[in-house]
Amino acid sequence: MRVVIAGQGYVGLPLAVRAAEVGHEVVGYDVDERRVKRLAVGESYVEDIPAERLRPLLDAGSYLPSTDPRDAAGFDVAVITVPTPLRDGAPDLSYIESSARMLARFLRPGATVVLESTTYPGTTEELLAPLLEEGSGLAAGRDFHLGYSPERIDPGNPVWRLENTPKVVSGLDAASLAAVDGFYGQLVERTVPVSSCKEAELTKLLENTFRHVNIALVNELAMFAHDLGIDVWEAIDAASTKPFGYLRFTPGPGVGGHCLPIDPSYLSWRVERALGHPFRFVELANDVNSHMPDYVVRRLVEALNERQRSVKGSRVLLLGLAYKKNTGDARETPAARVAGLLTRMGAEVRAADPHVVAGVHVDEPRLPGEPRVPGPRAAADAGHGDALAAVRRVEATAEELAAADAVVLLADHDEFDYAAVTQHARYVLDCRRRLSGAAVEVL
Repeated sequence: MRVVIAGQGYVGLPLAVRAAEVGHEVVGYDVDERRVKRLAVGESYVEDIPAERLRPLLDAGSYLPSTDPRDAAGFDVAVITVPTPLRDGAPDLSYIESSARMLARFLRPGATVVLESTTYPGTTEELLAPLLEEGSGLAAGRDFHLGYSPERIDPGNPVWRLENTPKVVSGLDAASLAAVDGFYGQLVERTVPVSSCKEAELTKLLENTFRHVNIALVNELAMFAHDLGIDVWEAIDAASTKPFGYLRFTPGPGVGGHCLPIDPSYLSWRVERALGHPFRFVELANDVNSHMPDYVVRRLVEALNERQRSVKGSRVLLLGLAYKKNTGDARETPAARVAGLLTRMGAEVRAADPHVVAGVHVDEPRLPGEPRVPGPRAAADAGHGDALAAVRRVEATAEELAAADAVVLLADHDEFDYAAVTQHARYVLDCRRRLSGAAVEVL
């Protein structure tokens, strides 16, 4: 089949590559010319898709990265995997709307359109379907198939990949469900059909809200345990030995990526708008997790004071700018907030990250013709450039570690030399419990 994947980011690129590998003719559409140019020469910016997987598909002509909407013509299946950010606390579905209008121009009877972007329940039926119908003159369900399948990509996870992660699928009607299920059944080992698009949309929000709330719980416990003189990490280890009724979550400097800082708020927004009730669990989790970077900075200030150092004029080395280990994903990363606060307080901030590339992993997405804008947490550079533009990038050498008044481990990439950190650093605030030693303090 001819398949169009609208959006070539952390979700769309792995999906496009997988579809091409199983034999489909795939167009990877994206409005970012820089991304498309890199893909066209076989350069991947997503760790899960190495160049060795990408280049053979380009050489065979089974994968075409493109910024030209006309390359979507004649598609049998189209999947929308574009971002759905929050703007002033409300869902911004403009990228879905733009993709829908583009695809509607080329929509043919019998074709299938699937939405994968995370959104609130009702989006597929109430927003996407009317846009496709208006632009094509066709009727959803009667003339073309329409469905929703939530993405479950976990960047950097070597065990659970697209192929072996169960895929939830849904359709506007029975025929649409069959078409959606048939497409994904070629890509993954197992599909999980649900009765309607709304259940599938809620499934994604439930998964991420569950994680968000539980991470907030252990983050708040970590703060209270520290003040009470209790080792929360030891308590988590002990609780994790229980074989039933408990799932392990660990504290950290904050949440990042598209999922946790954004997705639960979609559900909260929908509940508030449709029912007039606040979703208190989500709001509380948002408050706790969004303030974790501030807590990290407070702990660092206290540690420097104990060592008779002020933050102003201190040299601070941040290890890890991504929101999670072993990836270059810096979307909504708490490192940006930590760096911004320390910079405004007068610290000399440097950062090391072998994965995050300046100007590649931290920019916000754009609509066609829209100027490039900074990431959402660009504080240090007053809203211009990427979210971490003001941070000097260095390598975590012995000299850099020794020269820093404080080292803060934010993302515990395996590439870091942790023996060198404990050997050369004068003080380390470890937000991931990766280190031990006399100079190490754990979050």
